[in-house]
Amino acid sequence: MERKNKTTGVVAGIIANLVIVEVDGPVAQNEICFIQHPENNLMAEVIKIMGKNVYVQVFESTRGLKVGTKAEFEGHLLEVTLGPGILSRNYDGLQNDLDKMDGVFLKRGDYTDPLDREKKWDWTPIAKVGDEVSAGSWLGEVPENSMPHRIMVPFKFKGSYTVKKVVEPGQYTVDDVVATVTDADGNDIDLTMVQKWPVKMAVKAYSEKPRPFKLLQTGVRTLDTLNPIAEGGTGFIPGPFGTGKTVLQHAISKFGEADIVIIAACGERANEVVEIFTEFPELEDPRTGRKLIERTTIIANTSNMPVAAREASVYTAMTLGEYYRSMGLKVLLMADSTSRWAQALREMSNRLEELPGPDAFPMDLTAIISSFYARAGFVYLNNGESGSITFIGTVSPAGGNLKEPVTESTRKAARCFYGLNQGRADSKRYPAIDPIDSYSKYLEYPEVMDFLKENVGENWLSDVNKAKTLLLRGREAQEQINILGDDGVPLEFHERFWNSELIDAVILQQDSFDKIDANCPMPRQKYMLEKVLGITDMKFSFDSFDDVNAFFKRIINLLKQMNYSEWDSDKFKSYENELEDIMKGSLKEEALVGKTL
Repeated sequence: MERKNKTTGVVAGIIANLVIVEVDGPVAQNEICFIQHPENNLMAEVIKIMGKNVYVQVFESTRGLKVGTKAEFEGHLLEVTLGPGILSRNYDGLQNDLDKMDGVFLKRGDYTDPLDREKKWDWTPIAKVGDEVSAGSWLGEVPENSMPHRIMVPFKFKGSYTVKKVVEPGQYTVDDVVATVTDADGNDIDLTMVQKWPVKMAVKAYSEKPRPFKLLQTGVRTLDTLNPIAEGGTGFIPGPFGTGKTVLQHAISKFGEADIVIIAACGERANEVVEIFTEFPELEDPRTGRKLIERTTIIANTSNMPVAAREASVYTAMTLGEYYRSMGLKVLLMADSTSRWAQALREMSNRLEELPGPDAFPMDLTAIISSFYARAGFVYLNNGESGSITFIGTVSPAGGNLKEPVTESTRKAARCFYGLNQGRADSKRYPAIDPIDSYSKYLEYPEVMDFLKENVGENWLSDVNKAKTLLLRGREAQEQINILGDDGVPLEFHERFWNSELIDAVILQQDSFDKIDANCPMPRQKYMLEKVLGITDMKFSFDSFDDVNAFFKRIINLLKQMNYSEWDSDKFKSYENELEDIMKGSLKEEALVGKTL
């Protein structure tokens, strides 16, 4: 989108941060303009065009703005700047570097450069003179913290180009010319380490985008064991306030099998965001032994930005993820909470006087959410390498109502549903993910099942289904016990209930603040699941329900101590031996022959 002369206009109406501008020339949807406020120029985005009247959403407070104020359109869409130096940064939804800003409250109209233009990077060329390249092709790389940051042919280039020149290895700034390519018409184009891309357009610099098929290990047992997410997959975590969404996101970010972590704090601008800013820089990265923030980027809404900026933050985060995916890296993108993004859409839709859908949300809410989730995925790049974006969003339904429009719309788009249960949170059963209501549709993919059989075990799916069945039967038994009383049901009901409690306590519950239990690799998950299911298969001899309760509480305690012990250590084995002695003493006589754990 290039124009010789910039389009200008004047403000014709103001509705909070929605401004109507009467223009004197052409403009495009999502184009950026600056309104000349008396204090500072205010950045805005075109969201609706009706003849000469253009509706723009301003990313700042419009207090003091008057009808008749001039506006100038920039000739480009809302975009991000891509280049080395994005990791470890704290950005707002417009990619302003928050660390470069002064004061407790950010000044209106204060915009900062997202990159360090002075720093010199250690450049190593990858492409050679004479190579045929296209959008997304790797020209060279620079080390960014512990990650290889590939410098690519800009995504906006179309067709093929020939490399005419690549600079020698050395130190260069992001604005230095590092390569020259020639297009089909013989024109030479100089390239730097920086490029720009519109946030609401998906980056498609890849050759193939197959269905996800690899398991993404998160280290969280209730996810990996019961409802795993695939690398390049999508999932969402709905739940009421206080059910542990933020802590669960921290755990997945810290131990998830990803190279890059991007946090889009598009929701609450108080507790959760403060927690991210204060805790993330202190978290140790178990993969590198360095700080987790070194391979993390945070996109946060700031307190004085209008609610509409929440929409920009999620798109900015996804575009940064696509950029790193094109380098052949695994990206984990976490958004907290997309309910606030949907509320921003509702607010702007209402101001535009559009036809409302359920709960006054836009009629096309489902389509907007689905198209955004579709940008995640596993891809094969043009050079044969692979990259992925795994997207997990959280939803904060009002009153914990999982039937409200945002949750229902997200359920249609995401392939994994991890519903947080208020009852589980109240009883301190964390993560509070409901094992019955949650699901992973990736278990329906034959390619995922083949991967699990080859890399985890032939019997993995049958064991998982068995565990889910025991949990369901345990819930049913608990309801009967609550209605009829402990003495009103057979001992078999108590055993069913405690079998489900065994799975719950040992497999589902996990201590995110314990050094060992916080992260559970797949081999350990498999071993513990088989151990627990082996116990549920045994027939025990009990005289009363009190005996059942006391016995299961004892073995649950031992199994939990195994979770807190180093894998296969002497301490771990001592608890396991003690467990076996207890089991042998409680088995029925006819089951003792040849029965081992």
